[in-house]
Amino acid sequence: MNDSETSLAELRAMVRRFVDERDWQPYHAPKNVCMALAVEAAELMEHFQWLSIEESRQVARNAQKRAAVGEELADVLCYCLALANELDLDLASTFEAKMRKNRLKYPAPNASDD
Repeated sequence: MNDSETSLAELRAMVRRFVDERDWQPYHAPKNVCMALAVEAAELMEHFQWLSIEESRQVARNAQKRAAVGEELADVLCYCLALANELDLDLASTFEAKMRKNRLKYPAPNASDD
């Protein structure tokens, strides 16, 4: 699997299967999934705590640190997808609508309208 060949729907289905195979559905209320997402985001932040801006950019050059950050980022994504599943949210259209709002709120100097 890689980003250019894997759809968001495939990732959501993978998360759904994982949850279903373990009968975790009763525990995956939106509140619980959202709280788990916050915990995973905090674990991701720990890798960058106390680093300078430049040191944080160097994480990508250290294979062990990059892998550890990648695992936490994957956990964050997993819970984002699980929450989308629980709320029956279409992430692509929700993301696109939010980006339109962001373009209006934060216009780029010298950028043409999409």
